[in-house]
Amino acid sequence: MHLRTRTAAMTLALPLGLGLLVGCADDEPEPVSSETGSGPAASPTPTSEPTTEPDPTEEPTETTTSEPVPTTATVPVYFTGETPMGLRLYREFREVEPDNPLEEAAALLLAGDALDPDYGTLLTGVTIEAIEAGDGEIVVTLGEDSPLSADKGTSRQEARLAVQSLVYTLQGVAQTRDPVRLQLADGRPADLFGQPTGRGVKAAPQLDVLSLVSLTTPAEGATASGTLAVEGVAASFEATVPYAVLDASGAEVLGGFSTAEQFGDRLYPFAAEVDISALAPGTYTFVARTDDPSGGEGPGAFEDTRTFVVE
Repeated sequence: MHLRTRTAAMTLALPLGLGLLVGCADDEPEPVSSETGSGPAASPTPTSEPTTEPDPTEEPTETTTSEPVPTTATVPVYFTGETPMGLRLYREFREVEPDNPLEEAAALLLAGDALDPDYGTLLTGVTIEAIEAGDGEIVVTLGEDSPLSADKGTSRQEARLAVQSLVYTLQGVAQTRDPVRLQLADGRPADLFGQPTGRGVKAAPQLDVLSLVSLTTPAEGATASGTLAVEGVAASFEATVPYAVLDASGAEVLGGFSTAEQFGDRLYPFAAEVDISALAPGTYTFVARTDDPSGGEGPGAFEDTRTFVVE
């Protein structure tokens, strides 16, 4: 799906620096935007004295330098996906147009337009007219045709998670922990899916709503040879993050583990360089998991997967 919900121009002029906040309630690694700044050029050192005096009647020549104009911005979008404890939020970094990143990220989320086929959305049918960030809040104006009530089959937990997916996404893009408040076109407060969004909603604790493991790289469908670079975040027992590489039949052909920076109160970064030089060309699946100290007696390990191609 490639739905876009631009029903009005964004009123936010969002400065994009070297990175965007991943989520409002964490210290996860920041995604790097496509914008790169450059410092002033150093003045050249003359190799000899000038042979003539400058003419005071000459107009000075103006020299100007221009900053590179970013063509895309990297934003985090929090889609929903299945886990052993029901639906949770999975983060996916996306490249969007830099002029209205809040609108672009929200459009991807509302449409469920994830690159990973395991991800989806609980906000189907919701439309957004405008988003403004500032004065201590992020204000979302819903479209006139946007439903306020969830489908009959939507549980209270799913309704809460649907709102949290929007909160985490917008706070991550706006680089702020300010609450997200929803309103109707006439300015009246709007409580979406029975949640108190008309008064403003903050991000829930990570361990309550996020998948306990989420891959950042490789991207879905990436190509690799020799070494597969892996990055992500996890909240795993003793910071251990087991991983495996599966072939097209689902058989494990490689295995190992990475170690996250810490574990306990939130998700922490982990990384690995996986040697895939012995793999034949073809399509494989990388699986990152949380460690399961219960030995299978509990709900089971959280996992996130990426399909990649060995060249």
